[in-house]
Amino acid sequence: MNELNIRIVNKSANDLPHYATAGAAGMDVRAFIPESVVLKPLQRKLIPTGLFIEIPAGYEVQIRPRSGLALKNGLTCLNSPGTIDSDYRGEIHVLLINLSNEEQTINNNDRIAQLVAAKTEKVNLVLVQQLNDTNRGGGGFGHTGI
Repeated sequence: MNELNIRIVNKSANDLPHYATAGAAGMDVRAFIPESVVLKPLQRKLIPTGLFIEIPAGYEVQIRPRSGLALKNGLTCLNSPGTIDSDYRGEIHVLLINLSNEEQTINNNDRIAQLVAAKTEKVNLVLVQQLNDTNRGGGGFGHTGI
């Protein structure tokens, strides 16, 4: 397994993100808030983490929902996966939304999302007048049936 070193500053008193199991792809990230935040149904809020990272060029870090939080509480990440670019140096925030029918409370140190590192590729767009044909063509959005 390849490992990537990412420099991190933690301005919270919370643990650093870490993998919960040996096979986990994402590291849990925690809320860093001075007081609890209550999200009403369909309300969204940007939750700070107190974390700042330095991602090497050629990589991104994605912010993804935690499946248990989504299932049990209806809380998920809006704009998912969110991308943290390699040249961003600000604090990591998580955009949470409450999709349940009940108010949900987020407390300091709650695990609210996952961080996943991924390689990125730079592309060169080549302007052409026509694309090569395929069997699928322009079919999308359920064109193959249920």
